[in-house]
Amino acid sequence: MSERLTPAQAWEKMLAGNSRFVAGTPAHPHQDVERRNELATGQTPLATLFGCSDSRLAAEIIFDLGLGDLFVVRNAGQVPGESIVGSLEYAVEILQVPLLVVLGHDSCGAVRAAIDSTGAEAPVLPPHIWRQISPIVPAVHSALRETEGATAETVDAELVGRLHVRDTIDWILQSSELISRAVNSGRLGIVGANYRLADGTAVPHVTMGIAADVAV
Repeated sequence: MSERLTPAQAWEKMLAGNSRFVAGTPAHPHQDVERRNELATGQTPLATLFGCSDSRLAAEIIFDLGLGDLFVVRNAGQVPGESIVGSLEYAVEILQVPLLVVLGHDSCGAVRAAIDSTGAEAPVLPPHIWRQISPIVPAVHSALRETEGATAETVDAELVGRLHVRDTIDWILQSSELISRAVNSGRLGIVGANYRLADGTAVPHVTMGIAADVAV
């Protein structure tokens, strides 16, 4: 089983794995028969990761981890909701993970759709897709306010994505007393990061309960 780590230690371990992935020297840990057998009786993941469903964002690969290392929750655009928070609370309370990572990425289709939906000639989206991306729209409006003269056609999509990660963390903390208590007590750390598709780097831009020298 994975050893119990502090929030900073857990993030440091994930950063080390991401560095190996970026360098092209992955160790592929915890992917053998012995590990599979060890996990048959339980799990102690080092972190829970809430990320986008994008096929280029396979969490265990980009952080060079293996079976039992991450409790992963994903949907298009990493949009929070009741089932998402329930899954995260399970990881925090039952599995006692020390770290929650909210991971966005550049060139996100859900973010692009949210931006396009604010345009003057926005297309009508299928209802389920609209409900999925609508929580990202506040981040679009925030980015437009922050960038003088920006429009739906010119706003920085990466900025929108970073603001959405921040909004997502705020929503989770406001929605879950359990998670908020864990953060306030120091037992749980939170990292909001953006994954760069081209170079494979996970860049943190929101941290709670993680030492600054570890998070950068």
